[in-house]
Amino acid sequence: MIITLLTDFGLKDNYVGVMKGVILSINPSISIIDISHSISPHNIKEAAFVLHNSYEYFPSKTVHVVVVDPGVGGRRKPIVVKTKKYFFVGPDNGVFTHIYENNAKVYEIKNSAHFLAEPSSTFHARDIFAPVAAHISKGVDVSQIGKKVSSYERFEIEKPEISEDKITGKIVYVDRFGNLVTNIPKDVITKKLSTILIKDEVIDKINDSYDESKKGTLLAIIGSTGNLEISVNQGSAKNFLNITEENLTNIKIYIII
Repeated sequence: MIITLLTDFGLKDNYVGVMKGVILSINPSISIIDISHSISPHNIKEAAFVLHNSYEYFPSKTVHVVVVDPGVGGRRKPIVVKTKKYFFVGPDNGVFTHIYENNAKVYEIKNSAHFLAEPSSTFHARDIFAPVAAHISKGVDVSQIGKKVSSYERFEIEKPEISEDKITGKIVYVDRFGNLVTNIPKDVITKKLSTILIKDEVIDKINDSYDESKKGTLLAIIGSTGNLEISVNQGSAKNFLNITEENLTNIKIYIII
């Protein structure tokens, strides 16, 4: 079986390594795969997006551990989410929002017998989430770990606005290349597309590949997520358009039909 890890811990500190040590101490035969440890600190929506575009590429029964947890030690619940094919372990703060669309069952982690020890107030990734994931990977039933709940945190998944002559979307993720991933899926883009507008820039088509545009040129393309992306060939659309964390949520992308 496989356990994946998705966190905002980075690789400077010992946090990720310690999680792996805890998991392997409980289940030495497990395979551990890092999805990412470079989520922006405390950015729950970013982690949810990355998880949404990753988890289905793993074998059935994979346990996905997600720890972007600004409320660690507070009121938020530690939970296990179970779907038909997968398990998800992490905080109840909305990070599993996209997963709840798949007839998921949610359990609040209650049984301290499956914890590492008396949990610290700052490192539930080590003391709760890693050991719980390891026990699940060994076949422990979720019902022995927690109590099923019907109330859990989720955020609104913003859809693009569609009218007769315009599609209005927004940026939902920026990758390390500076590509701006939007919330506009390819299936809502019609062949009548004429113009894409973002800030003061105009893009007149959607590329099939990056090299259809000259180096340093702003372009639009359908990315690996299946959504429209704004990119720069061999450059950064984030830098080209002066996108910052502060103005990111206010920027609109318009497709004129």
